[in-house]
Amino acid sequence: MGKIFKYLKKYTFLIILTLFFVTLQAILNLYLPNLMADIVNKGVARGNVDYIWSVGWKMLGITLLNVAAAVISTFFAARISMGFGKDLRSMVFKKVMNFSLSEVDKYGVSTLINRNTNDITQIQSVLFIMLRIVALAPVMAIGGTIMAVSKSAKLSMVLLVSLPVMFVAMYFILKYSIPLFKSMQKKLDKLNRVLRENLTGVRVIRAFAKTEYEKQRFEDANEDLTSTALKVNRIFSLVFPLILLIMNITIVFLIWVGALQVDKGTLEIGNMMAVMQYIMQIMFSFIMISVIFIFLPRASASAERISSVLEEKIRIKDLEQPKKIDIVEKIEFKDVTFYYEGGKEPAVSNASFTINPGEVVGIIGSSGSGKSTLVKLLMRFYDVTKGEILVNGININEVSQKDLRERISLTPSRPVIFSGTIEENVRIGKKDANEEEIIEALKIAQAWEFVSKFPDGIKTKVSQGGTNLSGGQKQRLAIARAIVGNKDVYIFDDSFSALDFKTDAKLRKALRENLSNATKIIVSLRVATVMNADKIIVLENGKIMGIGTHKELIRNCPVYREIVSSQLSEEEIA
Repeated sequence: MGKIFKYLKKYTFLIILTLFFVTLQAILNLYLPNLMADIVNKGVARGNVDYIWSVGWKMLGITLLNVAAAVISTFFAARISMGFGKDLRSMVFKKVMNFSLSEVDKYGVSTLINRNTNDITQIQSVLFIMLRIVALAPVMAIGGTIMAVSKSAKLSMVLLVSLPVMFVAMYFILKYSIPLFKSMQKKLDKLNRVLRENLTGVRVIRAFAKTEYEKQRFEDANEDLTSTALKVNRIFSLVFPLILLIMNITIVFLIWVGALQVDKGTLEIGNMMAVMQYIMQIMFSFIMISVIFIFLPRASASAERISSVLEEKIRIKDLEQPKKIDIVEKIEFKDVTFYYEGGKEPAVSNASFTINPGEVVGIIGSSGSGKSTLVKLLMRFYDVTKGEILVNGININEVSQKDLRERISLTPSRPVIFSGTIEENVRIGKKDANEEEIIEALKIAQAWEFVSKFPDGIKTKVSQGGTNLSGGQKQRLAIARAIVGNKDVYIFDDSFSALDFKTDAKLRKALRENLSNATKIIVSLRVATVMNADKIIVLENGKIMGIGTHKELIRNCPVYREIVSSQLSEEEIA
């Protein structure tokens, strides 16, 4: 928890104010039983009505002050806890947005979402409780003990038995609950992961008639979480009954011993009542502390998970003084080798090639051959394990990520469409793009033919994930978003796969005509998509098996020839 609370510095003044009013509330609570004892001893016992009224008004005033202090301290505690939760969410989000794909892969999407929602809510709740109770409970416990002893040391001796019993009980409860709380957070991650996979993969699940299987998988994860939560609740179900039992036994003992002392004349009734109230306050302070102990283990587990994200070392960082590139011209891969985290074999091995300005370069190979990995390395989503990638002769590690990605446009193999309008989705590629530029990009991407048929045109609403669009429509919108920005290099990572051959050909022709000065890198499994490229790079198992034109590779590269023969007829090859 300490690692998280270091971010509370900006709330120092509000925390001091909150603790001041909480302490004031505790002191006022301690003063009330003393006044009540005076009313009984000096007013009721002596029949002094004026004294009863004067002290009664004083008690009323103190009670109103107590209420005011409680309201103010609650207000400040809420402002601090909610503000701190907001700050944490913002920090975690910004940190995750700066993660490279390695860090995202390490944690997983479901757990990162869970940490930024459920875990921070746990910390928020515990902070509010601690601000209200952490000062109140100790002051009432210590002050109540002092006041009780001052009224009757003999009666107060009961605390020597009841308090140790409570401490022992709390120790064993915490000992068994903390590991369960940590386990609960992991199981909640698992439940969120299963739920997320089911929601995003609902079409696949239904297509393969796996609905019942997925229901059972969810039920298993849900049951696992529920059983752990029940274990925790069973443990904590003992807390309040145990404390109430100890409290009631203590009060019975106090009444018994106090009555004997009153009968002997060694103790005044008002003092006995005051001691009982102080003992009650002490016991209630332990109930409040037990509430903290209920929430603290789970919040502590959440704080560790948040801290691990905030303190995660980001592998891909910009230099303090990165080099500038005004335009991306020549791109060089020099002996590039790359291993994914935990991978035994390289995803890319000793890749060396050059892409010249304005070239159309095709990258082809079987699934898993390393095509997309090359693209991710060029975009610097990952850093190379060995070798280097140069842009205009400068290592991309020496260029800021923002500068690099502002010059290179990527259309991924799985297009991501955001909720909003078609216009808003395309404008992601260029925030100040006007309507004419957006329509022109849609025309080049062969998307205008369907967008123009919508009643609202580019103002048409798109649902989250583009579920109201077909696969081909989503790909064409993603391509329009990529080309609206007028970049130096355009990368199409298997982004024509959902297009029919006619639309594919029209799109490639439009790209050649309208983006003739830009470098275009086309990653595809289709020979027809890359065969007219100026240069084709053939990959197999992460290794480059050949580089050249379609005709050159037909003659010199067996791997390419095999791919071609599996897709084209003899007439088409000739």
